[in-house]
Amino acid sequence: MNHRKLQFEFGNMPFAGGLKKVICLLAAVVILIFSGQPIYGRKSCHRVKNIIVMISDGCGYNHVDAASLYQYGRTGVQVYEQFPVRLGMSTYAAGQTYKPGLAWKYFNYVSDSTGYTDSAAAATAMSTGVKTYKEAIGVDLDRHLLTHIVEVAEQKGKATGVITSVQLSHATPAGFVAHNESRNNYEQIAKQMIYKSCLEVIMGCGHPYYDDDGMPITNKKKEYKYVGGESIWDDLKDGSVTGSDADGDGKPDEWVVIDSRVDFQAMMVGPTPKRVIGIPRKHTTLQHARGGDKKAEPFAVPYNGDVPTLAEMTKAALNVLDNDTDGFFLMIEGGAIDWASHNNQIGRLIEEQIDFNKAVEAVLQWIVLNSSWSQTLLIVTADHECGYLTGPKSGISQNGPVWNPLIGRGIGKVPDVEWHSTKHTNALIPFYARGAGSQLFKRRAQNRDTVRSFYLDNTSIAKVVFSLLGHQNADEN
Repeated sequence: MNHRKLQFEFGNMPFAGGLKKVICLLAAVVILIFSGQPIYGRKSCHRVKNIIVMISDGCGYNHVDAASLYQYGRTGVQVYEQFPVRLGMSTYAAGQTYKPGLAWKYFNYVSDSTGYTDSAAAATAMSTGVKTYKEAIGVDLDRHLLTHIVEVAEQKGKATGVITSVQLSHATPAGFVAHNESRNNYEQIAKQMIYKSCLEVIMGCGHPYYDDDGMPITNKKKEYKYVGGESIWDDLKDGSVTGSDADGDGKPDEWVVIDSRVDFQAMMVGPTPKRVIGIPRKHTTLQHARGGDKKAEPFAVPYNGDVPTLAEMTKAALNVLDNDTDGFFLMIEGGAIDWASHNNQIGRLIEEQIDFNKAVEAVLQWIVLNSSWSQTLLIVTADHECGYLTGPKSGISQNGPVWNPLIGRGIGKVPDVEWHSTKHTNALIPFYARGAGSQLFKRRAQNRDTVRSFYLDNTSIAKVVFSLLGHQNADEN
């Protein structure tokens, strides 16, 4: 049993009062166990041990297809597309909506600037179950603090972590951990994550000493905001820093800080520290922002820098978190799919989506080797669509709107596509789930789209996870 939880010791129970009291007490315990209510301050048994949420930022249905056509020459073959739970998901921010009838009647409906969300509001909705305004991090419309899945998981004695291929304090990881009125307050957010949270794992870019090609910065001013400012970096750069009390023993707990690919790879197997902050030697993204021709074919510009892949970071994070016998919660973000989509870079989009797909495969391997589907829930989804990606010759025609599929050109070749925006859209995105409790998402998919069929809302992620964790305030969120 994890030391964060209160222990229930029968040896300390007062049995004075005779057999009748003993029988009544045992009966009460049985009732409490089967009713799922707390027993003497200890929460009831968790219905799920491990929860892993994987977010391909900016990814829509056609983003998945673009990578599949390049990887396999056909669609529908990604491992998560075989999951038993396959739904659509709405993503709009507070005060907005998604109307299927309008979405498929008017081509520009989903790209209307009033409808779409941003990564901060979307992450907050997925993490807390509450819609909020764009740029909000863990707060509601009135700037009141909301309860994150991470916070509930910690209360239940689980280890927790967030990892991303972009900056560690960027909108999606921040939206699962921090509380701030604006996603742009990177220093404040990083400081919360490092010094105030009870996380065991933080991994993401933002290294102040390296540029986007992984080269040391020597001829310009260094930028420290993504790691909390220069003073916090001074704490981090020596390889360790003292954070909050993560294990509940009343004492601050130390972070081990790593940044080289060798260190990440070493952490994929064997013994690990209790807490790890991993900051790869890149400033903004693992690979997307590197130099060279940004419109080149996928992988035509060689990867560079002493940088781990998202899959390697995932394996390292899992190896740290699975030390906790009570299980863990982990959010994994492929953050630069969104960056490539904003810039309509199909080559780099495919690169980033493939890297994300490999991270999913790494998670599946971990589940098979170290856990089971009866213990672990895996969710694979996005936070919103970006770029309004379709097949060629889509748009408004004489006969009405046209949504053509992507056209594959064979394995290793970029499919024919069209971009219709450089912004986020309000389109439905794919949602996949497998494992413990995954069928609960089907119950929440009460809405039906004329093309995507049944869909749920992004707030359903937190609501289902809260119920699986036995969080008493789940319905209040």
